[in-house]
Parts: sequence; C-alpha cells; structure tokens
Amino acid sequence: MNIQLNSVSDTRKNLVVTLDKSEVDAEHQAVITEVSQQARIPGFRPGKAPAAMVTKRFGKEIADEFKQKVVSKAYRGALEQQKLDVLNVVNVEPGQVEPGLSAAVTITVDVRPEFKLPDYTDLPTEVAPTESTDAEVDNIIEGLRGERAEFKVAERPAVKTDYVKLAYEGSLDGKPITDLAPDKQIYGKVPQTWEEVEGANEGVIPGLGKHLAGLKAGDKKTVEIAFPADFAPVPALAGKTASYALDVQEIRERALPPLDEAFFKANQADSLDALKASVRNNLKLQKEYQNRSEQRRQVTEALAAKVDFPVPDSLVESETQGVLRQFIEENMRRGIPQEQFEKDKKELFENARKAATQRVKVQLLLAKIAEQEKLQVTEKDIDAFIYRESMRTQQKPDKLVKALTTDRDQLRAVQQSIIFDKAVDFLVSKAKVSTITPKAS
Repeated sequence: MNIQLNSVSDTRKNLVVTLDKSEVDAEHQAVITEVSQQARIPGFRPGKAPAAMVTKRFGKEIADEFKQKVVSKAYRGALEQQKLDVLNVVNVEPGQVEPGLSAAVTITVDVRPEFKLPDYTDLPTEVAPTESTDAEVDNIIEGLRGERAEFKVAERPAVKTDYVKLAYEGSLDGKPITDLAPDKQIYGKVPQTWEEVEGANEGVIPGLGKHLAGLKAGDKKTVEIAFPADFAPVPALAGKTASYALDVQEIRERALPPLDEAFFKANQADSLDALKASVRNNLKLQKEYQNRSEQRRQVTEALAAKVDFPVPDSLVESETQGVLRQFIEENMRRGIPQEQFEKDKKELFENARKAATQRVKVQLLLAKIAEQEKLQVTEKDIDAFIYRESMRTQQKPDKLVKALTTDRDQLRAVQQSIIFDKAVDFLVSKAKVSTITPKAS
C-alpha cells in the first residue's frame, strides 16, 4: 500500500491510497469466501458451491461489497500510517476497482485543526444582583391581578388600560390596503376587534392603541399609522404612512380583583406577605437562571476571542444549515412571509455562516478542554438527558432509549452535546465573577 498525503488547506487533506494487485485480489477472494459461506445454492451445502458459480449468481452483491472493502482498507491504512485526527470524510473517489488490477482510492477528509489552548480559567463574567426590589415584586403581583381582571362596559371616553372594541379600514395613498395585501385582510379591513388603549402589547396595527384615548362608543375617527421600515408582514406597507378610519363600538374598563383571601388562595398563598415571599423567591430563581445563561455565553465568547485558528469547512457547512433552519422556524412563527426570506437570502446565509463558524470554533475549543480536564459522559448524564427530553417532547423514556441504542450517530451527538455542556459548566465554575451595579431608575 502506497499513501500520498496532499494538503488542500490547514484542515482539509487529500489522501491518494494505492493498493497493489495482490492486496486487491486478496480482498476480492475474501468477499467471495464470505458470500460462499452464506449463499444458498440448490444442490450444494453452504460453503461448498464452486467459486465461479457463486460469482456468477451473486455478481452484483460481490462487486459492491468488494469495492466497499477496498475503500475501507485504503481508509484504515491511510489513517494508521498518517495518524490523522479525522473529523469528517468529505469525499471518496474509489476509481477503478477490479480483480487483477491495482487500485487507487482518493479520500478527502477534514481534520481537527492544531491549536494551543489559551488560559481558560478566570474568564471574566458579569452577573446581575438576584435580590428583588419591592417595586419588582409589586409589578409581578399587579400582573397576576391583571390575568384575573374582569372587563366591564364603561359609559365614558376611553383611558389608558381600557379595551376598545372597534372596526377599522385602512388605505394607502387613497387605495384600500385590502387591494395591496389581499391575502392579509387583517391589515386592511376588520369589522370587529379589541385594542388596548396605550397598551404595552400592541395588536397587528403598530401604534393603533396610542390613538384611542378619549374616544367613546359611537365615535368615528381617521388616524395616521406610520409603519416601520422593516415591517415584514406586509412589505408594501414598510416605511409608509397609512390612513385608518376607525369606528368605535364599545369601551370596557379593566377591574382588577381585590387582594383578598380568594386571590391569595388562587396563587397558592394564604396572605399578602406569603404571596410577596413566594414572588420574591421565584424572581430570585429566575435571575439566577438568567445569570447562569449569561455567564455561559460570556465565557464561550471570551474563550473564542483568545485564540484564532482555521475551522473545517464541512463542519461549518453542516452547522450553517442548522442555524438557517432555526432562524427560519423562529421567524415563521413570528409571521414573516416566505417571500421575505427569498429577498434576504444572501444576507441570511452570510450571517448564518458567520454564526456557524463561531459555533464550530467554540465546539472545538470545548472538546479540547474536556479532553484536558478528563470530562466524561456517565450513565447518569444519559439518564438525565432522557428524562429532560421525555418531559420536553412528551415521549415515553423507553422510546428515547430505543432510539439512542439503535442509532449510533444520534447517541454520539447526544454524548458530544453533554460533553460541551460539561465543559461550559467547568469554565463558569472557574470564571471570575463581578456583579453589575443596577442603574438607578
């Protein structure tokens, strides 16, 4: 076996492996022997049929298995001799593989880049205080009251926090918006809808709630709505100012429930003090979780900024597709149309590739740290993963266990994910922590 190593880049290598005639013939004979042992040919016991008959009857199967064995032998030999740390096989060109001839197999692989780990302890992180202010606790309790509010008809002009039932019809430059966006009627004409007056949560028409204070049932008014320049749901309205004719039908005021025993009981408390204590504890847990998430982000960014090295293209390409899928799914849930993705396709791909390159770089660093610190995946880690996934996907744990035991690639991906998480947790545990002083409000 002769092996020629060509360097395409720092992370991509090209192996040309030549097997001489005797090596090729040995693999061919091994395949015929294996097939003969298993073949069922009338008149012959297994393994006793003539080789020529076996070859004629199972020619295609033998040829396919023969080619695969030659390629596998070439690949194993190349790795053993060149000591490459292969991350991905990019391409295999088997060439001509025939009995009685030598064979040249060309294999392109991406290898783990060589780099020196930077100092990864005492990475700087910032956390926010986890103690809650009285104002934060009061706001949460007011939110709980708001969730149980009743809405009563108000015979007066609308004020902030009221809800207004109204009809509207929009036009742009004198043309009905229903003509500009026939598939998005909700932006053009609606016979009845509810809108909060000056509310934090807007409806589909941006800023409409800010025009409703002072209106009462029976009022009619035309308002100007300025759409943001990046208004994706209806591109024809982006950056434009449209007119909306409003017809107010009803005003309802929000009546909050009293802070009484029934309210406390509904929120698993027996008094206002107990409710405040529960809210304060929940807020602390939320802030601790947010701090932990922020620290995980900060340490990986700080680590990646300390060292520069090339990353394998095949890993970046695979990660780019994952980033794109995630981005498109998130934005489709937000109602952004498919046409917008097509319009911004080039920019989306560039941004996704940039993010993917950073992710791959961080993953390579984490893998090396895990090796350095001898971090390992335990059976307990796998059990914890299965429990979390079964809760998240509402699948039975047995089903997940079966999937992992029958799909080695999936199991390796899970193990790799666990190792990355452990490495990040290790970095956080060794990080330098400073607490941000909250800004005065």
